[in-house]
Order: sequence, then C-alpha cells, then structure tokens
Amino acid sequence: MPGRLGNGGYRSMSGGKQIVSRLYTPTMGTRLLVVDDDPAIREMLSDYLSGHGYEVAVADGGAAMRAELERARPALVLLDVGLPGEDGLTLARFVRERYDVGIIMVTGADDVVDRVAGLEVGADDYVAKPFDPRELRARVKSVLRRLESKTPDRKSIAGIIAVGACKLDLRSRQLSDASGRDVPLTAMEFALLKTFLDHPNQVLSRDQLLSLTRNRDWEPFDRSIDIRIARLRRKVEEDPDRPRSIRTVRGAGYMYVPPST
Repeated sequence: MPGRLGNGGYRSMSGGKQIVSRLYTPTMGTRLLVVDDDPAIREMLSDYLSGHGYEVAVADGGAAMRAELERARPALVLLDVGLPGEDGLTLARFVRERYDVGIIMVTGADDVVDRVAGLEVGADDYVAKPFDPRELRARVKSVLRRLESKTPDRKSIAGIIAVGACKLDLRSRQLSDASGRDVPLTAMEFALLKTFLDHPNQVLSRDQLLSLTRNRDWEPFDRSIDIRIARLRRKVEEDPDRPRSIRTVRGAGYMYVPPST
C-alpha cells in the first residue's frame, strides 16, 4: 500500500524523466495532469493514480505543463504550489483563465495562506503535504463529480440555461423572464451570473467572486458584490427576499443552486 507523500519522501526510479502512465484506452474525463518538480512524487502519483484507472501525464514545471495542456486536455490538474520559477499560484491562474478543467493545489502542511490564495485564484480544492494517496484520490473523485454535475443539458447546449425564474441566452447574453420578456442585464451582472453558473452548488466568497469574474474595478471589502447580487436576485428570483437560486451562506459567501429538474 502506498505511503504518505511528502517533499523528497520517495526515491525516483526514472532518473527524473517525465512519465506518462496508461492503464487502458482513456475515456473522456479520466485524464489527469500532475505538476510537481519532485520526480519521486511525480512517479508515485503516476503509478498510483494510473493503477486506479486514470490516464496520468506529468510535468515538472510551467513550460512542461503548458505543453501537456496543448497536447491533450486533462480533466483535472494536480498542481504543486512550491514550484521553482513560476509558482503554482501563477500557473493556477493561467489554467483557470484559459481552460475549463479541475484544479487541486498541493501545498505545504502549514501554508494556510497558500491554500486560501489557491482557492481565490480558482482552484477547486487543495491537499497538504505530506498526504495519503487515498485522500488525494478521494479529492480527485469529488472534484470530478462536481465537474460532471456542470455538464450542460440539451437546453444549455443550445446556449439557453434556466436561472431561477428566468432563462439566460449565453450567446447573446440576454436574460428573459417566464413570459419571454427581456430583462436588462449589465455586463457586470452577466459576468457575476456566468461565474455562478460555472460553479453550481459551491460556496464562493466575495474575494473568489472578485477573482473569478476578473474585474479589477471591484473592491473586495466594500460590499459592492452584495449590492450587485441583490440586483441580480430582483431579476432572477421569484421572491428576492427568499432567494432559492442565489443563496447566502452566512459567514462564507454565496452559492448558486440550479433549478431542480
């Protein structure tokens, strides 16, 4: 059974070369990319995760990561924070702005700041070193399940998504009410609504909303996000005073709950 993984916890058997392990013909959503400068950790994770049915590619830094992303899109990236050169947080921001994939940050045991920063730049989860591979695999499965829950249905494939009591056309950025009448939507409101749609059933803090919408005009602590969410609720909720779609999670932020089907 594999042991706990830490910095330098295992000796490399590959001489530091990149490893791509395949157990079977890959299917959509099973490809993982491990980005870590420690060859021993790359090798252990490649062997362990491929042994549980995943197709695993590895990279030792930013340049190799970009090459792998272009070669074949993974479903999820396992990204070490403490990389030399471009650090993991910089690379996580690069990935989130360009690719619709899951991200799990790998941090030091006491690096609370790195964990928070990772979530703020758009990571889906984190795991601290040293970690048990079984815990990491459980987190991988959890993130992949959440990503699968975002798979668009037939209506959303056509660009139309139900949002509360309204429907949003992603292509034209037009919101319409239950009677088909247009509901005015500002660019800022669309960016915020799109962020919620991309992260269903996830609690997003004000700082995360600021980062995910990539709007630098907002001040994270001036409650401007609260004001915009209140305006959105008046447009999409049947009862804005008792919101069912954009819910407040006291002390944590907001969560979008898709309509039940």
